[in-house]
Amino acid sequence: MNPVDIRIPPALLPADGRFGCGPSKVPQEAVARLASAAPALLGTSHRRLRVKDLVRRIREGMAAFFSLPGGYEVALGNGGATLFWGAAGYCLVRRRSAHAVFGEFSAKFAHEVAAMPFLEEPVTVESAYGDHPTLGHVDGVDLYALTHCETSTGVAMPVTRPPGEGIVAVDATSAAGGLPVTVGDCDAYYFSPQKCFASEGGLWVALLSPAALTRVEELRAGGRHVPAMLDLGLAVDNARKDQTYNTPSVATLFLLVEQLDRLNERGGLAASARACAAKAAHVYEWAAGSDYARPFVDDPAKRSDVVCTVDLDDSVDAGDVSAALRANGLVDTEAYRKLGRNQLRFGVFPAVDQVDVERLTASVDHVVARLRGRP
Repeated sequence: MNPVDIRIPPALLPADGRFGCGPSKVPQEAVARLASAAPALLGTSHRRLRVKDLVRRIREGMAAFFSLPGGYEVALGNGGATLFWGAAGYCLVRRRSAHAVFGEFSAKFAHEVAAMPFLEEPVTVESAYGDHPTLGHVDGVDLYALTHCETSTGVAMPVTRPPGEGIVAVDATSAAGGLPVTVGDCDAYYFSPQKCFASEGGLWVALLSPAALTRVEELRAGGRHVPAMLDLGLAVDNARKDQTYNTPSVATLFLLVEQLDRLNERGGLAASARACAAKAAHVYEWAAGSDYARPFVDDPAKRSDVVCTVDLDDSVDAGDVSAALRANGLVDTEAYRKLGRNQLRFGVFPAVDQVDVERLTASVDHVVARLRGRP
């Protein structure tokens, strides 16, 4: 039958059908508060008190949420994590970096610095999709690049500092706010807010250690030319004034503050990570018990608690399943486009309710039964 003709019973449908891995669900109540605040906020100068207050609340809220060690600072700027890769190449890599590569996004930082003519060829340690490598000490390397959660595959890796010298930069775009982390185990923990922090894209946030801040100043003093948009020194200088270097999306700042306040009120990172783990556990247990699905990541210790990837049996077309779900208002369950697997991918970020995750898997079962010709 045509997948879009399948109707899922209302009793099975989630209250909110957004399960994308970025952009992800933005709570409607936060959007309503933005609409209420808009006349006095949107379209106003980002150098004035109302917007500067949002930046201050982000910096203070992040420091509390992540229990930042002394000397760490919160910086932010436009462009998202993609821009931060360029900024890190200019402002954090002295000569050579080493990268743990195990998916589309962990590879992109390595590709970015490989194209910078003032840096040496980066070292890459790779593993097959569905796994992650271990990045140990590498002679001559002054920055180690890790990815806390590979959004394309649903693999999570621990944030651990390789032995020896060298600062550690961690791409935490889908992990930050939903996976446990001790930020003191790295020097730059950076992310965009359109996933766990239930905001819009186009912004990066970085938690920077004293060692990272020193590296920025060292390279700045050494005469390396850095385009202003990529200059972490400028970003830090402006963050200390509770502003961004250039004009931000004020709506993005507002929605980020809304979610950050909500998560801090509910118990901070520990509580958020527990809730995400419970939702992910449901998905993986459902897949493991299914006759047509299984978790893509074989090792349970490497499965992400925020991005859940589930392979389907060849007898079930994941594209048909996602098409049927979308026709019923359950959106963005497709596998990452370049992975090329018969797979579903669910974002179970903090804004996604547990009961909706449970209804999602029940809805998938209903769709698959109909596709197989069962009542």
